[in-house]
Amino acid sequence: MMEIPTEVAVMPLPNAVLFPHSLLPLHIFERRYCEMLTHSLAGDRMFSVALIKRGIQEAAAMEHLCPVAGVGLIRACVGNENGTSNLVLQGLTRVRLVTLTQESPFQIARIEIAKSIPGNPVEAEALSEKVKEFCLRIEKIGVPLPPNLMEHLKQIDSPEILSDVVAAAFVGEPFQRQKLLEAYEVCERLRLLIQFLRSQVGGN
Repeated sequence: MMEIPTEVAVMPLPNAVLFPHSLLPLHIFERRYCEMLTHSLAGDRMFSVALIKRGIQEAAAMEHLCPVAGVGLIRACVGNENGTSNLVLQGLTRVRLVTLTQESPFQIARIEIAKSIPGNPVEAEALSEKVKEFCLRIEKIGVPLPPNLMEHLKQIDSPEILSDVVAAAFVGEPFQRQKLLEAYEVCERLRLLIQFLRSQVGGN
C-alpha cells in the first residue's frame, strides 16, 4: 500500500465522503482550495476530504468536521482557463483527524490511519454474499448504476474492499456515507450496508 503522510491538507465539504477503493470527481474553484491543490500536486498528490458536521456553515475549526475522513490520491487533474480545476481523487484509506497544524490559507491536519478490523471471516463472507445479492436486485429494478460496476463486484473477494466499493456506489446521502466510513469493523459495515440496500428494494 502507498505510504500515507502524517499530515495532509483537508478539504471540508458539506456533501461529500471519500471511501477507500473509490473515485471522487471534484471541481476546485475557491482560491484557498486552488492553493491547496497546488500544494498537493507539488508534494505527494494527496489530500483528505472531511464531511462538515450538520448545522455548520463554515468549517473553521477541527470540531466542525466529522472526526473520520478519507485520504485520496489525485489521479487526474485538468486546469481550466478561468483558474478552476477538475480532478479525480482516488480513495486510499480512512484516517482520524487528530489536530489542525495549519488553518490558513487552507487547513492541514495531523492524521492517524484508521485501519479496518476484519472480524469473523466466515460471517464477513456470508454478509458479502448478501450484499452482492441486494446489489443484483437493485440493478434488476432499474436503478442507474456506474458502468461495469456489477462485473467489478463479482471480481472482488475481499469483504473490506467490497463494503467500501458498494457504499461508494450505492449510498448517496452524506451522513449515511459517513456512518459507513466510521464503521471500522468490516462485519458491522456490511450489516449497515445491508440495512441500507434492503430499504432500496422496498424492505424485502
